[in-house]
Amino acid sequence: MALARKFGADIISADALQLYADLPILSAAPSPEDQVQLPHHLVGVADAADGWSVGRWQTAARVLLDQNRPFVVVGGTGLYFRALTRGLAAMPTLPPGLRAQVQAEYDALGEEGFRVRLAQIDPAAETRIMARDRQRLSRAWEVYAGTGRSLSDWQADNAGALSQGSWRGVLLEPPREALYDRCNTRFVGMVAAGALEEVAALSARDLPPDLPALKAVGYRELAAHLRGELSLEAAIAAAQMETRRYAKRQTTWARGQMAEWPRIKDLDPKAQLAALNLLIG
Repeated sequence: MALARKFGADIISADALQLYADLPILSAAPSPEDQVQLPHHLVGVADAADGWSVGRWQTAARVLLDQNRPFVVVGGTGLYFRALTRGLAAMPTLPPGLRAQVQAEYDALGEEGFRVRLAQIDPAAETRIMARDRQRLSRAWEVYAGTGRSLSDWQADNAGALSQGSWRGVLLEPPREALYDRCNTRFVGMVAAGALEEVAALSARDLPPDLPALKAVGYRELAAHLRGELSLEAAIAAAQMETRRYAKRQTTWARGQMAEWPRIKDLDPKAQLAALNLLIG
């Protein structure tokens, strides 16, 4: 927000969960007070039943960015940044009935077996897709089965990329142990602030479990507590572990996909801003 004020910029969220209005606490969305102080875009604009794709987010972000005024794009969804900076190919039309066939194969193989098969033709996709993300694993195989070309190859095309020189990228990479401590503390704060009530309200809608909003880190664990399967303490501990694992995956992604971006190692916001000022001017 301080950087946006410096440049007279709006903020665009590059967070795949902050898109949804249903989980502002669990997705750590900007507070209502922050959104009053500065315009924030692509925050709380979708219902959980309306699953957004990376292509849909990219299109919405480009409508804003093409206004030729300053924006700060911030978030933790690496594929969104890749779509903006490297482009995202238009996906092919796949044969009717292929999705049902692939779902049957997934059920037969299980996630582990399905991943082994996917890794043989698209190791990059298998590596970057998170555990238990059936939707994206299935999609990666559907694209290959329907076109004979891997999803990663399709995504290597640069449709929709921002022009070179029109943007600057900076990566925050604080010390891992300090980051993990923040993850643990933040999740406890989320529960105290009402995350459990958010999950209860969304669970009551009985939406399809493969929707993106229902993959929010912590949702599965808190939902299990609400069903009586876990104590609240056990649910919090499991969600904290998943948060730390996600932070680790983000770091791994960034090191591979954003290797050329300058890093800021500080955890203190004032120190981060000072480093940003040196990098951006």
